[in-house]
Amino acid sequence: MIRNHDKNISILGSGWLGHPLAQHLSTTEFNIKISTRSVHRLVELESKNILPFIIDIDQLTDTIKSFLDAPILIINITSKNSDGFIKLIAEIEQSSVKKVIFISSTSVYQNTNSNVSEADGAESATSALFHIENLFRDNTHFQTTIVRLAGLIGYERHPGRFFKNGKKIPQPDAPVNLIHRDDCIGIIETIIQQQAWGETFNACADSHPTKREFYTYARQLLGLALPEFLDVEEQQYKIINNMKVKQILKYSFLHPELMKIDFEGYK
Repeated sequence: MIRNHDKNISILGSGWLGHPLAQHLSTTEFNIKISTRSVHRLVELESKNILPFIIDIDQLTDTIKSFLDAPILIINITSKNSDGFIKLIAEIEQSSVKKVIFISSTSVYQNTNSNVSEADGAESATSALFHIENLFRDNTHFQTTIVRLAGLIGYERHPGRFFKNGKKIPQPDAPVNLIHRDDCIGIIETIIQQQAWGETFNACADSHPTKREFYTYARQLLGLALPEFLDVEEQQYKIINNMKVKQILKYSFLHPELMKIDFEGYK
């Protein structure tokens, strides 16, 4: 098969989000490369019309050069090792990658007991993840869009099973910040389609029920005993503002209301 280089996308990370993202994009006009750290997954990934590579950013080999032979790179790994990312960035600078989507987390925001938007990140965030964001954001060899995902739900991540074995849920009256995997994929695809580069986006559902409301609902869907809560006098929370992704990308959420997701068929 003759592949159009301009339609290549490389996805670093083939986990709970990266794998289905690759599967979805492979059904469009793009040729997808994906990384794994497990040799046992190579056959599985190849069977999905995805070209797999063994990549570990902490132990880079010459394989990274072929993997980075693509104009767009999506980085979706959980590593917080800045040294590994610095070495990866050096390889990206020598590659044909021109655009990067870096999957980050809303955990970069501190609990301010208020709404937080993308503009608040530079003032309040001091985490290792925020530092890694800046390594990509400040690089002039390529353009990076940062996607800060809220807590991930859907499919194998049923929220009714988040707190097991009688574990009490803290901060019960604090609002939740969550996003369904379908919307994670939808937002990433929209960024590529609209070429929205050099941006930072919060990715979070519209609604923010309290932990008490949401996890009670989620447990009831599974027919499980109601959750127990660890009551405290002072709630510590943040509410992730998602207006930018709707205004700039005109993105319409598939699952905007958390209390209306039925999770039917999910584990």
